[in-house]
Amino acid sequence: MVLRGKHVRKGDVALLNCTAIVNTSNESLTDKNPVSESIFMHAGPDLKDELQKLKGCRTGEAKLTKGFNLAARFIIHTVGPKYKSRYRTAAESSLYSCYRNVLQLAKSLKVVCIEATYQKLLPLYFPRSLEEEIQSLPYLPADIGNAEGEPVVPERQIRITEKPGVPDDASDEEGLEADLSFIGSHAFARMEGDVDKQRRLILQGQLSEAALQKQHQRNYNRWLCQARAEDLSDIASLKALYQAGVDNCGRTVMVVVGRNIPVTLIDMEKALLYFIHVMDHIAVKEYVLVYFHTLTNDYNQLDSNFLKKLYDVVDAKYKRNLKALYFVHPTFRSKVSAWFFTTFTVSGLKDKIHYVESLQQLFTAIPLEQIDLPPFVLEYDARENGPYYSSYPPSPDL
Repeated sequence: MVLRGKHVRKGDVALLNCTAIVNTSNESLTDKNPVSESIFMHAGPDLKDELQKLKGCRTGEAKLTKGFNLAARFIIHTVGPKYKSRYRTAAESSLYSCYRNVLQLAKSLKVVCIEATYQKLLPLYFPRSLEEEIQSLPYLPADIGNAEGEPVVPERQIRITEKPGVPDDASDEEGLEADLSFIGSHAFARMEGDVDKQRRLILQGQLSEAALQKQHQRNYNRWLCQARAEDLSDIASLKALYQAGVDNCGRTVMVVVGRNIPVTLIDMEKALLYFIHVMDHIAVKEYVLVYFHTLTNDYNQLDSNFLKKLYDVVDAKYKRNLKALYFVHPTFRSKVSAWFFTTFTVSGLKDKIHYVESLQQLFTAIPLEQIDLPPFVLEYDARENGPYYSSYPPSPDL
């Protein structure tokens, strides 16, 4: 792709009349910044519908949508890295991937004119004269990557010779005998035991119960360390999991709001990390979970594989100290799914689930002042069960 010219323009990116503009966002493509908000405002509601179908975008990737009501024909969405000094190389590599993938998309579309925000970088990488180039040299990093600008770490480069194990100065004239002399001398050429068979024997009972528990604890600790180190602010902003007060028995109440979980737009591994990050100190003592299924749709349905993974990963204290799970405003479909899941996948959870049809029923177990309710839950319950609650008989399960 050859750069034939560049034009500098100060103003609103969303108003540019070009083939494609670039929108930098987060992995769920819902980032709120002046540029993105202007693009969404001028493009119209069709853009949001289109982005839901993309199911997010990973860091360093680039995805394409139409421009809809914009002057530009296309919008190229990309996700830049979150810079941390100790992960500088990873951040630089991700940033390079952003530019490369944007340009590759532009090339595949045969884009004539594309927008990109450079501002202070223009004099460094696109000097207008020899004098400007000389002035910019002190501000350039010592290492600007390879010929394409990609960051290169020499220690990570793997050198593969034509004949591994044969000295570089060996002459081809020595013929086949020279090559045959090395056969069988490598470590990978020696007979070893069947590693898969050894692992199967371990899984079939050679590990004691205590050893299995210790192995599970080590695995959980790795997840916990990652959860404490990861930036999970984007998941926290969803307000899908939070701590409320206490129930009638004095146990901590944790709330999960199903409608606030856009499953198709977020990284579910980060969601698992956030759950561990929040719940680790809660689960050391008895607690209850309140799950609001109110007004959820297909975009909010947690996959059974994800739930099984969460159940398998968390520490034993989560399961031991969970005393009740209140499933508020369930549908027939959700009840059937929960029955199959708790019967055939995680049977230990079945007796702890209580289906709650109304908030009045929930308040027999958890006082109103001890739980923060999302406004849409209150509105739905008032519409379905009436604004003034009658004396609702307490459920025997509650």
